[in-house]
Amino acid sequence: MEIKDLEELTSEAKEAYQHGEYRKAAQLYETAENGYRAQSKYLMAAEMANNQSVALLQAGEAQAALEAVSTTDEVFKEAGDYVKQAMAVGNRAAALEALNRLEEAETAYQFCADLLKAAGETDLRAHVMQSLSAIQLRQGKQFEGITSMHAGLKGLERPSLRQRILKKLLDIPYKLFGR
Repeated sequence: MEIKDLEELTSEAKEAYQHGEYRKAAQLYETAENGYRAQSKYLMAAEMANNQSVALLQAGEAQAALEAVSTTDEVFKEAGDYVKQAMAVGNRAAALEALNRLEEAETAYQFCADLLKAAGETDLRAHVMQSLSAIQLRQGKQFEGITSMHAGLKGLERPSLRQRILKKLLDIPYKLFGR
């Protein structure tokens, strides 16, 4: 398959995703992944697998989403693309969360947040920290959940009004305990 054909296939997959046709998008991304892999374009293949994972998760197929993204973080790590590595780990965490494998999801979200912090991606990290916080709260880890939410909000350069209010509220216990 030619690169131009693969680009068209990817564009068609994006369009299907935007129209809520998640299974179709996943199938198209999988075809593109196979095409890129056949041409030894492993970074593009990993990116297509990540996109496929997101589409499968939206389609309610969490196990298939987890399988699609299972090794993509290693491909990005080897290429030195730590932001895409973090995104792949985040996709894996989301699939684990959907499968109710909360301990594993918590570990993956934490790793994702650490990668994003190292890469200086504060806004993306804030979203991941919110997901991490939600998982911790679901597990009955209230203190950890509040701490994770606070850490995520603290690093934002331009928080929204909602985020500023939440940060102010979360600052109260920290001031009380002298942290």
